[in-house]
Amino acid sequence: MKNTIDALMVQGTTSDAGKSVVVAGLCRVLARRSVKVCPFKPQNMALNSAVTADGGEIGRAQAVQAKACRIEPKVDMNPVLLKPSTDTSAQVIFQGKVYGNIDAIGYQSYKSLALPVVLDSFQKLIAQYDTVLIEGAGSPAEINLRENDIANMGFAEEADVPVVIVADIDKGGVFAHLYGTLALLSESEQARVVGFIINKFRGDVGLLKPGLEWLENKTGKPVLGVLPYLANFYLEAEDAIDAEQLASSEVKLKVIVPVLPRISNHTDFDVLRTNPDIELRFIGEGERLSNADLIILPGSKSVLDDLRYLRQQSWDTDIYRHLRFGGKVIGICGGFQMLGNTLFDELGVEGEPGQCKGLGLLDIETEFTADKKLTNQKGTLNLNGQKVDVSGYEIHLGVSNVNQRQPIRFCDGTLDGALSECNQVLGTYLHGILDSPDALKLICEWAGAKDIEVFDHEQTQQHSIDRIADAIEKHIDLNKIWPTVFPTN
Repeated sequence: MKNTIDALMVQGTTSDAGKSVVVAGLCRVLARRSVKVCPFKPQNMALNSAVTADGGEIGRAQAVQAKACRIEPKVDMNPVLLKPSTDTSAQVIFQGKVYGNIDAIGYQSYKSLALPVVLDSFQKLIAQYDTVLIEGAGSPAEINLRENDIANMGFAEEADVPVVIVADIDKGGVFAHLYGTLALLSESEQARVVGFIINKFRGDVGLLKPGLEWLENKTGKPVLGVLPYLANFYLEAEDAIDAEQLASSEVKLKVIVPVLPRISNHTDFDVLRTNPDIELRFIGEGERLSNADLIILPGSKSVLDDLRYLRQQSWDTDIYRHLRFGGKVIGICGGFQMLGNTLFDELGVEGEPGQCKGLGLLDIETEFTADKKLTNQKGTLNLNGQKVDVSGYEIHLGVSNVNQRQPIRFCDGTLDGALSECNQVLGTYLHGILDSPDALKLICEWAGAKDIEVFDHEQTQQHSIDRIADAIEKHIDLNKIWPTVFPTN
């Protein structure tokens, strides 16, 4: 017999309120008690994505949450993924596969198409697991988005699930956020809210007592708990770039990453950001690519447009100067394509049909095709006469014809990437290549840094999941949510 307990939806007063992290922590808490639990996000809008074992694409936050559940990610855990390609258009991915673009489908048509997909995936998960932890998107109080909503209360009403609302006190105005969000919901929506969670509090929680009592009296809803601010806490960001970094007095490698308008999978750089031996800087509009040992061109959802933006910022000139002075350059996925000679998009896969001259630093030609490559990979990196194991994933449009040495051989015998004859420019389609400690150490040595201390990225991530789970067990009254699993002492 299934140990079935109520599914729960975690919504937030704002984007980045802590929904993803709280769901990950709750997943680990239940998994510790042998509850068969899985994550679910009806609709995600993000350029950070992951490849599932069944060959589909979902948001990275759900892949991390699946890890917290100690299970493999599946496409049904995030049945609708929107990947913005312009300010008014987004690629639509249903159950792991590209369906089309919102500007072509039409916004209202999209919503009518998406709801059956969302409910189908949810029912599949409900049948397979004891419980499902559901993450909302943004805020349920966005009036302009409430009609035919599938991401927050619209889904909660359709699926008939209870809701917890999370607010980040570090942003300020936490009581206004919680009180106002609840007030903007309908009566039936308010009725399914079982309580509030306050996130990222610094200091003595006793100082909050008057505010907590006021909120509970005004709303009739309990504050389930107050989670403390966790210093040096690192868990992959859903979409926004996290530039917080450990301080170090002795930096051994300086790395810069230009922030392109449609930068994707910037979680590739978390392993650099959390290493005290490495200084990682994200460079924005109007800034120069200078004073670095290594420049990394990141992935991109709109490669040709981002390449034009790179040139508008004169970053191409900065890159050429960096190489003249002996610096190293890496391109990952879309950044790899930019390093080549020419990029052809005759089908208009990414925008207007045409072609664009690349940076000419690698001898490759890339042609964009309608089919997206989605695969997890393992193999060997051969660099500076050394071989190390690498693993990661590919998510890209486009096929590249490479006319120079390819430094990566995958286990299926296929080759990846390119290395310039001058040994200063490296490109690869492999996201996550830096996560392997051996690969990171070798690449840092190639970039000129000796004796970099490297850490196991997987262990760091698991430790972060356990930290938030420990905080939830200590500070949240879980008995009020799942009394059968967490009886009162």
